[in-house]
Amino acid sequence: MRFLIQACVFAWICSISVFAAERAERGYFRYPAVHGETVVFTAEGDLWRGSIEGGVAQRLTTHPATEAHAAISPDGKLVAFTAEYEGPAEVYTMPLSGGVPTRVTFEGSRAAVAGWTPDGKVLFATRRHSTLPNDQLVAVDLKSGARTVLPLAQAADGTLSPDGKTFFFTRLPFQGSSTKRYKGGTAQSVCRLEE
Repeated sequence: MRFLIQACVFAWICSISVFAAERAERGYFRYPAVHGETVVFTAEGDLWRGSIEGGVAQRLTTHPATEAHAAISPDGKLVAFTAEYEGPAEVYTMPLSGGVPTRVTFEGSRAAVAGWTPDGKVLFATRRHSTLPNDQLVAVDLKSGARTVLPLAQAADGTLSPDGKTFFFTRLPFQGSSTKRYKGGTAQSVCRLEE
């Protein structure tokens, strides 16, 4: 589901100019997240916020590390993202209007934002709880810090339907290849788990 939204927004993002009007350069825009009229994306290794109507985007982060995989909270107040500020990739949040990032995870290995649950928990992929080299999804409550490992042996990315009854996920992470008509064992496919 997230991939469909990303694909639809990708074409639009390519038309945004994130530079001032006097420097109308084209950029390389990745990992879009849309909420209402707002889009957050990665360009130049930083997070940027803009309008889906177009225009000039505002840089949200300036750290030398790369920030990516942004996801906007259901209430539109926070953005969760993956960054390598202190070593391995961890999950951070910050106000959508900008500000100081808050570290959410301390996995000690890669933790990648997958999205938000409808009740405002950050969903991220990690290998910390897996006995095999597989990603698993974990939901973390930002207020209490409580973590819930989703009961799936393999899940690299996922989203819960707004009614909370259907969970769409991919078992394997993106392999970096876009080979046409590939149907082998590492092909990403969207799975569905219903209540």
